[in-house]
Amino acid sequence: MDLKKKISGHGVAMITPFDANLSIDFDSISDITNNLLKNGVDFLVILGTTSESPTIKKEEKREIIEHITSLNSNRVPLVLGLGSNSTEQVLEDLEYYNLDSFDALLSVTPYYNKPNQNGLYYHYKSIAINSILPVILYNVPARTGINILPNTVCKLANDFENIIGIKEASNDINQAKELLSICPNDFIVLSGEDQLAVPMINLGAKGLISVIGNAMPKKCSEMVNLALDKDAEKAIIIQSQISNLIQMIFSEGNPTGIKALLNILNFCENKLRLPLTPASNKLFKELKDEVILNKDFF
Repeated sequence: MDLKKKISGHGVAMITPFDANLSIDFDSISDITNNLLKNGVDFLVILGTTSESPTIKKEEKREIIEHITSLNSNRVPLVLGLGSNSTEQVLEDLEYYNLDSFDALLSVTPYYNKPNQNGLYYHYKSIAINSILPVILYNVPARTGINILPNTVCKLANDFENIIGIKEASNDINQAKELLSICPNDFIVLSGEDQLAVPMINLGAKGLISVIGNAMPKKCSEMVNLALDKDAEKAIIIQSQISNLIQMIFSEGNPTGIKALLNILNFCENKLRLPLTPASNKLFKELKDEVILNKDFF
């Protein structure tokens, strides 16, 4: 199958569960992964933003990669989050990790040092010419402080055939529309915003990399598939049904909210590594009430 068709539909940016001692909880990883795989998820994103990757040591990352790739056993495509504000560090990581079981990289724009568009171009050029895997750009300005603009994305897409797509999480539907209008037709634009999944797919995006899908993979997969099948009316109904829950899980930051929700659903401990902290009692109660009210969603 063409890779550009494989990396489409509903992908989930997986969390990293920790036990009471803040060690990696591999039993919970197994439970979450198996739940995603049996409920229609099209691909998995490992060690992205939602995974708390900045707080996970390199050896732990290798163990997580080995565990999830073994569980997956080639059932769905796997995308590995691999980014840094140091281009050299990304190139070193490409050599360090075993990439054999992955179908693509998801590489976030450099953060904190705020490169200009020229710097972003050469950063991704270096990754593209050194990566054995296709590269998906990841634009999330609210976290990184930098926005890779559609013209830069389009130039990268045209100049490097292994830069195959972008996770667009600028929360700007007009920017997404411009991306889709100027990039090559086979360039994969994926919504990185749960709330904008259906509108972006209606504009031509190929799917969604979701956070809320960790907790409700079947419902989210149904929504994305309906949108891709041009049944916007039914897709929008589901989007509106889960909209309040999406707002809630992001209200105190990600993955704070989704971890609280998964804890309520008995998938993992409600533990995060500093500097992140668990959800407030108020949010936890609101999420619990929402689960009781909409138990059929899970």
